[in-house]
Amino acid sequence: MRIIGGIFKSRAFSPGKNFRARPTTDFARENLFNILNNRYEFDNKRVLDLFSGTGCISFEFVSRGCLDVTSIELDRFHYAFICSVVEKLGIKSSLRVLNADVFKFIGRSAESFNLIFADPPYELKRLAELPDLILNRKLLSEGGLFILEHGKTNDFSKHVRFKELRTYGSVHFSFFE
Repeated sequence: MRIIGGIFKSRAFSPGKNFRARPTTDFARENLFNILNNRYEFDNKRVLDLFSGTGCISFEFVSRGCLDVTSIELDRFHYAFICSVVEKLGIKSSLRVLNADVFKFIGRSAESFNLIFADPPYELKRLAELPDLILNRKLLSEGGLFILEHGKTNDFSKHVRFKELRTYGSVHFSFFE
């Protein structure tokens, strides 16, 4: 895992060969952040990263100066890896890492975020529910952006708040506002 931009640019961390998450590819991440860099100033943004895996998306947001990033990961091994990278980078206050179930977090949270990114396992049975769960709970601030990473079998283009789809190889990003 390599951080692509910002103050931690080019820092690399290896989660090991037994890591079970499918991290967002460098190619897809670089293209996603090229889009976001042209649309947003990061320094005053609150970000929620769901199904964090390696934490690479959270680290990209922190590296670019986001005010507050919350990273949610259920798997204890993945959570421990994210925490170890936080320690190695010396991140003190801008990243909060929670070892929690995403669906329970969505159901309980009263917070709102400017940017929400979700990268669930592509075979997750409840993947199609995520846009409605997030958008109906008002987790997304007014004028905010929700980005859902998914495989080619999902089509969200008919969703009332769907804005666009970007595809990078086998990675698909659906954008909702």
